[in-house]
Amino acid sequence: MKAFISTLLAFDPKQRNLVGGALGVVKGYYGCVEAQGRGTLHCHMLVWVKGGLNPNEIRDGIIRDHDVEFQQRLLSFLDDTISNSIPPDPDPNLSVPASKHHACSVRGADFNLPTDHFVRARRKDMHHLVQRSQQHTHTRTCYKYCKPPQKMVCRFDLDPGNVRPESTVNPETGELCLRCLDGMVNNFNDTMLEAIRCNMDIKFIGSGASAKAILYYITDYITKSQLKTHVAYAALELAVRKLGDYNSNEDEATTRAKCMLQKCAHAMISHQELSAQQVCSYLMDFEDHFTSHLYKNLYWTSFEAFIDDSPDEEVNMAQVQSEGNPEEVSIGVNAQGKLIATCSQVLDYELRGDSFSHVCLWDHTAQVEKVVKKHSKVNDERDKEDAICDNDVLDPAIEVKSLTNEGKTPRTNVTTISMAKLC
Repeated sequence: MKAFISTLLAFDPKQRNLVGGALGVVKGYYGCVEAQGRGTLHCHMLVWVKGGLNPNEIRDGIIRDHDVEFQQRLLSFLDDTISNSIPPDPDPNLSVPASKHHACSVRGADFNLPTDHFVRARRKDMHHLVQRSQQHTHTRTCYKYCKPPQKMVCRFDLDPGNVRPESTVNPETGELCLRCLDGMVNNFNDTMLEAIRCNMDIKFIGSGASAKAILYYITDYITKSQLKTHVAYAALELAVRKLGDYNSNEDEATTRAKCMLQKCAHAMISHQELSAQQVCSYLMDFEDHFTSHLYKNLYWTSFEAFIDDSPDEEVNMAQVQSEGNPEEVSIGVNAQGKLIATCSQVLDYELRGDSFSHVCLWDHTAQVEKVVKKHSKVNDERDKEDAICDNDVLDPAIEVKSLTNEGKTPRTNVTTISMAKLC
């Protein structure tokens, strides 16, 4: 994947590469690694190309501005980048490694061949590669969501009748309809396919219904549960059965409920299936995602709770303070066994100071970074122990407790705050 990003996408973190890769100059990317039902690892990736317009800008250029030249240039770029047909066989008598073996298991044409022979061998290899890796064959999986008397439609939207000789633009809706020369061939980029030599799919997020469908697919895909429903129900049944072994006279109802939840969680985790490829990937410490930018987490629920618990301006603050509601302070234990206070995004924003009073919550989370204030060598080690940032992950073996501190403001770490453009 790293070779794919650096070579085929030609992504330059410093944005000095103006030549670009197979898709043009890449501004950013984000990819997630996932395992199929058979266990094969694959990657879903979003790529942002320099000069690319968002769906609203594309729609305005087509509908509002009626820019015909813009439409033709966009369609020409997409037709040159995305293919969906099997290239013709240049010579039936020509033999290449892909003619005798599976095209995905051998290398492409030999670069040491004479120029004319190399060109024909490369076309022949691409013919076999697309035929073996991109051509779709219907199976029962294609129709698993079709219920009689519904029409049997492939859920991958691949059908011999899905042929469109040329790309068009709907002037009323702004939707881009890309050409499709073979309804049974997945979209591919010839440069990428020749290099990675495995099945791929590539789509353009443009405007109209197709763009909405792709965005829905992405959001639905990344939020789907990794645990199958039947596995979850089986785990719950096993947990309830084990809970029945306890003596009801010995445990309170709340304790029994907590035990059941704990057993359910443990049972669900233990019943998850991992393929050999996933296990090897975890043991080898391979990445499970690839990204070009640094992202910050915004814990929105904590801010919602803060707003809901905050009194209205009309309420007498002295009366509220006299109630003496206890305030929870989360603490943890570091590697040396010392108690340390964990950071709170709500407190960080509430106590951000006058210099950052104009910064909204979103910009504060994305652009403000807390750094340890430099002290003497004696205090420096103490500050490092005290500083636990929001994105740090605590060791599961470390116990995190919640203590009550009535009438006192939790002590915050002595830090300085600096603005930094992170993404």
